Amino acid sequence: MKKKLRYAMWPAILWSVIIFILLIIPGQDFPKGPKVPSLDKVIHVFLFGVLVFLWCRYIDRTHAAPVLWMFLLVFLISCIYGIAMEYVQRYWVANRGFEMGDIWADVAGSGGGWLIYRYFFLRRQDLV
Repeated sequence: MKKKLRYAMWPAILWSVIIFILLIIPGQDFPKGPKVPSLDKVIHVFLFGVLVFLWCRYIDRTHAAPVLWMFLLVFLISCIYGIAMEYVQRYWVANRGFEMGDIWADVAGSGGGWLIYRYFFLRRQDLV
């Protein structure tokens, strides 16, 4: 049972859905808290870093010989997801807007998630 959970796709799918839900919450529904500079960007970096990490883990655990392009595809799809969500916020979510800074934070988080997985958790170092 424990081994099946390690190889499951559901953590990555669940995290993808959590990101979607968090990014479509209307702006007025967020609780007012202390103003922390760039907290929004840090949250974006974290969300997309974990997203890429979880998808890389799934690929690494389920494919006999994952190749570099598979991991780079996860990175690219995550970046596209972040860009698309900014447009969703701009056109369909009340009191939320499009910010290039959020897109850069999503890309940075995606890259960070990939690098952390690649250098600290990847089982096979012979990616080609």
